[in-house]
Amino acid sequence: MNHAPVQCTGRATASQELVAAAERYTARTYSPLEVVVARAHGATLTDVEGHEYLDFLAGYSALNFGHGHPAVLAAARAQLERVTLTSRAVHNDQLGPFARELCELLGQDMMLPMNTGAEAVESAIKVARKWGYERKGVAPGRARIVVAAGNFHGRTTTVVSFSDDDDAHRNYGPYTPGFDTVPFGDLAALEAALTEDTVAVLLEPIQGEAGVIVPPPGYLAGVRRCTAERGVLLVADEIQSGLGRTGRTLACDHEGVEADLYLLGKALGGGVLPVSAVVGRAEVLSVLRPGQHGSTFGGNPLAGAVGRAVVGLLATGEPQRAARERGERLHAGLAELAPLGLTAVRGRGLWAGIDIDPRLGTGRECCERLVAHGVIAKDTHGATVRLSPPLVITEEELERGLAALGAVLRGMAAR
Repeated sequence: MNHAPVQCTGRATASQELVAAAERYTARTYSPLEVVVARAHGATLTDVEGHEYLDFLAGYSALNFGHGHPAVLAAARAQLERVTLTSRAVHNDQLGPFARELCELLGQDMMLPMNTGAEAVESAIKVARKWGYERKGVAPGRARIVVAAGNFHGRTTTVVSFSDDDDAHRNYGPYTPGFDTVPFGDLAALEAALTEDTVAVLLEPIQGEAGVIVPPPGYLAGVRRCTAERGVLLVADEIQSGLGRTGRTLACDHEGVEADLYLLGKALGGGVLPVSAVVGRAEVLSVLRPGQHGSTFGGNPLAGAVGRAVVGLLATGEPQRAARERGERLHAGLAELAPLGLTAVRGRGLWAGIDIDPRLGTGRECCERLVAHGVIAKDTHGATVRLSPPLVITEEELERGLAALGAVLRGMAAR
């Protein structure tokens, strides 16, 4: 694999010129690694100068099925030739089948099609509040939703209102009220936070942005038990953890937990376009009536065709199996590397968060060094590096990625 860094000769390289343009003309909401991708296939990225990298990020799980999966591309190409957007003013021939197939895959009644993950979260908050007023009988304006510390559900004004990440939260007020925060994984604290005005508990089954934090065994089942007993909805944000990433279709499946609403996004669009959905019980989603919620692009025929291709892949069980098998090797390999400078290894399936010993350096430094070894990963919260390669990654590619991480850790320790 050709990934040697380009030497500067006094004239800006193509990648340097493109980085400069991006930094000059786009708002600085990200601090990307200085790799300019031009092509991608499977688990491999190629930059504008022809250097190849293993993708151990997969678009934060948006690319569970890899770059350019043939089934997804074929569905998109075929639909592009027919019709891409109608709005919901009329029916289209892809939305109904997509909704049916997705609901059948998850064993649910109904879905609400949207575009981005953040839209799915916002939609679920609206649905939960409306359900609370119209079905549970909560007094007007008093509905509350319990959330977990360390959460990441998007970057809209409402969502950052209950974020405890200072960068996401600070200076965006006034904030949306109605949320109660409890420690993630603390069932007793969550149960104590439920009141007569609580309409929902909104949780990530595994917290991705926080560093792939897996709750204690039995936690999700306990949350389901206490919410059911108190007449409170359980809303599972599976935008990162769902659709095969953890080795099951949904992360909730590991504990046999069935939520009232599931939030899906990222991988639902197959890496081709934004597709999201709120999926769940008809008794909950049926509180919405025409004109009360919607989206110009939500449920468009191109999204439906791509979503159907994704559901078709998951229906075979192959992506889930690959995540389990490759995930076992990923976690075994990380355990072997831990003595080189990892203070923690967490995760499930083909998804891991590793903490770099601060005596070696930061997560960002580790990721920058991984680039030089031909691997793309992403840091979060200082010390943590997230690893989430596409589920189509081969055994050989996974071993190369682990070897690169080992070389990086040894290099950081040797400074």
